[in-house]
Amino acid sequence: MAEFSTYLENKIIDHILRNQSYTPPATIYVALFTADNGLEGGTITGEVSGGAYARQSITLSAASGGASSNTADIPFPTATADWGTITHVALMDAASGGNVLMHSALDASKTVNNGDTFKINSGDLDITVT
Repeated sequence: MAEFSTYLENKIIDHILRNQSYTPPATIYVALFTADNGLEGGTITGEVSGGAYARQSITLSAASGGASSNTADIPFPTATADWGTITHVALMDAASGGNVLMHSALDASKTVNNGDTFKINSGDLDITVT
């Protein structure tokens, strides 16, 4: 995952190059999407909803070599309705609403039906800055 949203790009530029304050969120959340409907611009459409879906918090390893990854499994609740085909993930700054920080397409789409559990294994959510 190396695609920063326009929101985060602007915050980084203002913070680093213009000495504008930016307070990073205390908690980062992973959100699941069935499409990329403007994630770069911060549009939050296509996010899974209903069926017990909820964004999940993430803990990341210390950055090294311009990269980091999740330090633990990220299990989502068992779906109580069909969630559709998950094609994208995004890092968000709030448990609901909020701003897209980073986003990416999954290496392989995953259909989540009623009774399924979606999980991102430890170390599988890679974040790189190149």
